[in-house]
Amino acid sequence: MVAAGWSGYGAAMTRIAAGCDHAGFALKSDLVSHLRALGHEVIDYGTHSAERVDYPDYGAAVGRSVAAGDAELGLLVCGSGIGIGIAANKIPGVRAATIHDVTSAHLAREHNDANIIAMGERLIGPEVAREALDAFLAAEFEGGRHAGRVAKIDDLLRG
Repeated sequence: MVAAGWSGYGAAMTRIAAGCDHAGFALKSDLVSHLRALGHEVIDYGTHSAERVDYPDYGAAVGRSVAAGDAELGLLVCGSGIGIGIAANKIPGVRAATIHDVTSAHLAREHNDANIIAMGERLIGPEVAREALDAFLAAEFEGGRHAGRVAKIDDLLRG
């Protein structure tokens, strides 16, 4: 079931930073094509093949892009979505959420003000991944009772 407030397709065109490691290359490639077909601008930080690379490099690149304002949102893919999301979350200003379905994708934006979505190619199929990405892009932060919680998360970086 989709939470109230999710409007489905039709998100405004957005500049999106994308990155993956070798284990996420096929899914990231599919999702980048999907985003471009929808009219979004994509900054693809790689990797650009299935040759072995280290996911922290790509998580950090996308995280830095979003934190600097070069991209409005980010997309990360590795085998599980976990490691690359952890790497991105080390960048101040990033709230990367590892998602597994449409519901977790839109709730990441609505409740947690996530600015990067991470997913695992080994855990999510391409059709569900596209639907989840669309839900993430269409959702908006609800604020309200969630704003104080997000502020507490941001405060953790300040010690």
